[in-house]
Amino acid sequence: MDTAAFPATTPATPQSSLDAFFKDMRGELGPDAVSTADATLGRYGEHTLPSPDNRPAAVLYPASTADVQRIVLAANRHKVQLFPISTGQNIGLGSKSPMCSGQIVVDLGRHMNKVLEVNETLGYCEVEPGVSFQSLYDELNKRGSRLMMSPTAGPPQGSLLGNALDKGGGGGAAADHFGSVCGMEVVLGSGDLIRTGDGSLEAAEHLNWHVSKYSFGPALDGLFTQSNYGIVTRAGIWLMLRPPHIEPFFFSAADDDDLDEVIELVRPLKQTNFVPTQIRVTNDLYLIAAAESNPEYAATGGRKQISDEARRALQHKHGLGAWNISGALFGASKQAVAPQIDRLRAHFTKSSKIRYIPPEEAQAVAPLDIARKNYLGMPSDGELRMLNWRPGGGTAWFLPGMPMNGQIAHQMQKHSREICRQHGLEYMVSNVCGPRFARGVHTLVFNRSDPDEAARADQCYRALAASYAERGVFVGRAPTMYQQFHQEQRMPGIVQACDAIKRALDPNGVIAPGKYGMR
Repeated sequence: MDTAAFPATTPATPQSSLDAFFKDMRGELGPDAVSTADATLGRYGEHTLPSPDNRPAAVLYPASTADVQRIVLAANRHKVQLFPISTGQNIGLGSKSPMCSGQIVVDLGRHMNKVLEVNETLGYCEVEPGVSFQSLYDELNKRGSRLMMSPTAGPPQGSLLGNALDKGGGGGAAADHFGSVCGMEVVLGSGDLIRTGDGSLEAAEHLNWHVSKYSFGPALDGLFTQSNYGIVTRAGIWLMLRPPHIEPFFFSAADDDDLDEVIELVRPLKQTNFVPTQIRVTNDLYLIAAAESNPEYAATGGRKQISDEARRALQHKHGLGAWNISGALFGASKQAVAPQIDRLRAHFTKSSKIRYIPPEEAQAVAPLDIARKNYLGMPSDGELRMLNWRPGGGTAWFLPGMPMNGQIAHQMQKHSREICRQHGLEYMVSNVCGPRFARGVHTLVFNRSDPDEAARADQCYRALAASYAERGVFVGRAPTMYQQFHQEQRMPGIVQACDAIKRALDPNGVIAPGKYGMR
């Protein structure tokens, strides 16, 4: 890859400072807690974005909150830059790779991976950063728990807490993952330790810590989402009681231009909460790419997106439409839910453009199985198979929202589709719909080993982001290489306020300088 387009961002940290820091850390944490092995640094520098890898100076493996404090205090003494990760599985957003080469990755997930509590009565768990969706799912099953979580459709080994702190989401009833966080333990950039909410009390027990969000004084929890003010070392996360029966449902619409009607029909189902889960409105290629590679890639050399003729052939092969609607209903039994399914069918098929997909047919469509597992609370890696759509392993996620207005949604998808076409990339999107707002998960898949294709992916991302921002629509999350770009799209007062908080809580700027555009 041509690195000339990407300016060097290596921290100007003297080697003597790094060496002194490593010496302190080996003495305080043990020799196995610090790695500068070449293979390790290479692995932690890798990502899938259209820019060169960012190789860290070292990787640290703390085993406790006390270890994290020791690391942060030493970083302040020696003026080195840290980049904390949970499990580093945020594929398409930066993976394990630090903001820039030379920062020191603090891998919280290697040893801090315990489910500290599952409270069956009050419906929450307390977890460390390394607890993955899969490990919590396994722990709940092992306990025979009545509780369930809301997984993402991403890697099962992704961090429950890391996803929540980056404002990630799922498709189930508890899809707002940060909204489910209650009570954090945080090591600030200064090295000080705080606990938010009722955890701030000096008490032998903290009975209210993970059940009440609104304690005395300002609610601080939001400061530690998508920021570099501190390192969250544990948190409470609300879970939900598993219903006796969960019934996923599926519909499809035949044409790209049907999105207007689809959104207008989905919105009242969420505004009345008739459907308790989020409703996904996903386009054909987003689903098909998890099961197929681009059949025209070799012929075009990746310079053009797949033709409409080939796309329609793949729709027919997989029994999918241009848009595919999914969600789930809860009830006492399959029989009890049947009347609700009948109501849904009557609601959607008011439009002659929308087709009901019966359960037995849906079960035979492999791409729909990803959504089915998500609604059942089961982690799955199926969605990430879309990285094989094109060779080279490149992907970047563009994550704006849109209002739940059919006409606006239709205009935005047409414009986005054209931007992708101009850059020779496929338009892949899953709209995760709530009552007023839909999170748009746009996945750009490209050949990272092809400099031209990687450059087009970068240009496509920036064009999409500029187009949405012009309409007053911002991203909810961002890949690391675009975080400064997005921060510069915001009004100056917001940027100045974020920087002022950074100076107050992390005066020496040791935690992830540059993350989400905050120095």
